[in-house]
Amino acid sequence: MFIRSLVLTAAFLFTANVHALTPAEARAMAAGETDARIEALNKAVAAGDDKTAAFIQALIDDGVKVAGEKVFLVKDGKGFDPVTGAEQPLPADAEDVINNNRMRGELDAAMAALKLFSKDVVLRRQAIKTLQNESDESKLPLIEKAYAAETDAQVKEQLGMVRAAVLLGSSDKAKRMEAARLLGQSKNAGTKTLLIERIKAETDGEVKSTLEASLRTVEASLAWGDKAGAIFSGISLGSILLLVALGLAITYGLMGVINMAHGELMMIGAYATYVVQGLFQKYLPGAFDWYLVAAVPVAFAASALMGAALERSVIRFLYGRPLETLLATWGISLMLMQLVRSVFGAQNVGVENPSWMSGGVVVMGNLQLPWNRIVIIGFAMAVLLGMAFLISKTRLGLFVRGVTQNRPIASCMGVNTARIDTYAFALGSGIAGLAGCALSQIGNVGPDLGQGYIVDAFMVVVLGGVGQLAGTVYAALGLGVLNKFLEGWTGAVLAKICVLVFIIVFIQKRPQGIFAVKGRTADA
Repeated sequence: MFIRSLVLTAAFLFTANVHALTPAEARAMAAGETDARIEALNKAVAAGDDKTAAFIQALIDDGVKVAGEKVFLVKDGKGFDPVTGAEQPLPADAEDVINNNRMRGELDAAMAALKLFSKDVVLRRQAIKTLQNESDESKLPLIEKAYAAETDAQVKEQLGMVRAAVLLGSSDKAKRMEAARLLGQSKNAGTKTLLIERIKAETDGEVKSTLEASLRTVEASLAWGDKAGAIFSGISLGSILLLVALGLAITYGLMGVINMAHGELMMIGAYATYVVQGLFQKYLPGAFDWYLVAAVPVAFAASALMGAALERSVIRFLYGRPLETLLATWGISLMLMQLVRSVFGAQNVGVENPSWMSGGVVVMGNLQLPWNRIVIIGFAMAVLLGMAFLISKTRLGLFVRGVTQNRPIASCMGVNTARIDTYAFALGSGIAGLAGCALSQIGNVGPDLGQGYIVDAFMVVVLGGVGQLAGTVYAALGLGVLNKFLEGWTGAVLAKICVLVFIIVFIQKRPQGIFAVKGRTADA
């Protein structure tokens, strides 16, 4: 660990050693009271060289011991001089250097300050992120030097914000005024906290007024980020509701079957994804990042086959009897949950995101769009387009629409209505499996997965208009965005209640939903 850290540190530090580490400085940083150690650390960082950086990294890695007045770097039980690097005997009474949380924070900040001179722009950005809330003026000379030498415009702007945050603690009023004005341009949530704390401590009225003006500017900027974040979260929730409700739009909207086991068909898709993940981990670990691509058709097929089996064995005998269908599918949902508990256990199982779905896109200082949510939104749109094409442009879709609109005439025209019922129910169930596959990427998978979405799915279908695909889309996205905006004002529980009340009132005024069925039989 020590040798690796030494090599990495030496690689990114500036080459001109303006000040060499001395034994006295090493001793002061390693032993004594925390305040004294921090003071010695800041002095060493301000004029640091590669040996200073290596010593600080060793302190972070707990690779330093002290015996009397001497300090030793330790690797594989051997002692080394921190200044010359020469091996020297490690005394039996040498004691480990103990770093409390405060000292570890200072060591990390010191290491970040030294990394500002790295040739790797990624390392420099990581260092700036560590130093964003830094207020220790002793690091200002190093930050100033890095700021003057920085060539990347974006990194220089970020470094300027760090410099301004440090200047806020200056004893010079002019510097504090300059820092307050500069920080007004920041879009970082940490800057708001820093300004609030500084306003409380500031005694000069003019500086305080400037700080308050900057705080208002930063809050206005962050407010836009919060609004954009709420919209994105709403669209993300809406895309999940859309995936969940699309399958139900077929089984309930087109076929009139109140399928209370729809949530459990989603659960089957999620567990199918979990099984595919396990197979890739065991047999194809090198291709693990692509397990999700293989899981999509598997999840669809598993849920579709289960749906077809349910339709042929139970539901085909209950068409036109909604109450019996509701009770039967509710019983089936309980059986499926118990089956999963028996096979996989009652505890939740974890499904990992592929590496390409990890992280996110930073849009603003307080707004990051997670890749897994972005991918799910795109996936929901792709499933929607595929389903719309299948229903409106294919032979199967024509038969499904024909049987839905007039079963006797479709049968007279030679359509095997029983087979079409099975195909349609299997299609709706398969789409539920795709929803389960998507849900596995944003939470744990468990036997109760579907219970949290079945009510929302029915609300989306009823609000959009029974049998109306466009209405399902509008209802899902609208409810998602509305729910997230209400959460910011009322909290999650009250937001859910408000949405439910809204749906009840809306259905009272417009029972047919957002889009009514058109045609001569609409009022039949």
